[in-house]
Amino acid sequence: MEFHTWLLYAMVALIAIISPGPAVLLAINNSIIYDLKAVVFSSLGNIVGLFVLSSAAMLGLGVMLKTSAMLFLTFKILGACYLIYIGIKQFRTFGNVFKHVDLEHHKLRAHYGKIFQKAFLICIINPKPIIFFTALFPQFLNPEAPLLEQFVILTLTFMAFSFGTLMSYAYFTKRLKLWFSTSKRALWFNRTVGAIFIALGFGLLGLERK
Repeated sequence: MEFHTWLLYAMVALIAIISPGPAVLLAINNSIIYDLKAVVFSSLGNIVGLFVLSSAAMLGLGVMLKTSAMLFLTFKILGACYLIYIGIKQFRTFGNVFKHVDLEHHKLRAHYGKIFQKAFLICIINPKPIIFFTALFPQFLNPEAPLLEQFVILTLTFMAFSFGTLMSYAYFTKRLKLWFSTSKRALWFNRTVGAIFIALGFGLLGLERK
């Protein structure tokens, strides 16, 4: 793959990645409630999900989602329901978890697997990335060159940018953690995050096949 082709792809991918979505919101949420290590696990869950979706797109699932209304609808409903579920769960969290993070820091290790799993599921059941990969990759693939090598380059670039973006969002959000020390602010944080997740879920239901 030529450098100027990769550079153009990188610019397009970065613009798409830095746009806030469920993965960014989850990273911010984990940063404030837990710590940056938790964000590492959620970011890893996200990029593993991206790798699976990218592979599926290259294998033709993206084309199937474009042509099969039933398959697309199934993915869309599953993704929307999961986002709405975690949104309601977050919205109904009334306790000020921020006061107890440091005291219970040693107990958070048991939740890292769940944090990874949640991020992976949020990514994997969202059909939008598959549609994105399907539409994006053909624009930068050279049919005369080995496709596997190009796939690895494009996918790893997207994964690296995604991981870096999520960690950046989380790092800068972490600085605001003390601002949430009062129960009232923590309550509104939980409600805001929950409402946004619910809105993203309903927004996913409105996603149309192109």
